[in-house]
Amino acid sequence: MPDILLSSSAWLGALTIFALRVADVSVGTLRLLFILRGRKAASWVLGFFQSLIFVIAITSVLSNLDNVLNIVGYAAGFATGGVVGMWIEERLAIGYTHLQIISSRRGAALAEELRTAGFAVTEVSARGRDGMVSMLSCNVRRKEAKVVEKIVRDADEDAFVTSEEVRPVRRGFWRA
Repeated sequence: MPDILLSSSAWLGALTIFALRVADVSVGTLRLLFILRGRKAASWVLGFFQSLIFVIAITSVLSNLDNVLNIVGYAAGFATGGVVGMWIEERLAIGYTHLQIISSRRGAALAEELRTAGFAVTEVSARGRDGMVSMLSCNVRRKEAKVVEKIVRDADEDAFVTSEEVRPVRRGFWRA
């Protein structure tokens, strides 16, 4: 065992398996997120490459089970791949999000600022714990959510904002 730990080829093999597994799981994470968003073609392509990379990685591990570094590289690559896949997906920010904004003081002004910035906003009067509030509903591309959040924060730092992913079904206004 100690001889394996000193072998550069053993370390290279383990690093290769680690890299393959990071790629495999990252692609798998993206594939799952594309499935949830209804992107069939992208999901198929990603699934093809995910399975191809997986076969290569698992074959490398199983063909040399006496090298514990391969097993550690495989497990570490799996754990790292999920995080890397999530990071990539956050950067891509594909899809849409629904932002619900509750403002007790500046709802109408906030809605107008969002509209001026080109976002569609629906206003509803509602009753909160401490009285009347404005409840604003705004659907945006995920890449634009931070812009909306900044407008809200600048206009009403006490506004309550929630977010959830949505899939557009039919019609409506979407910022171009």
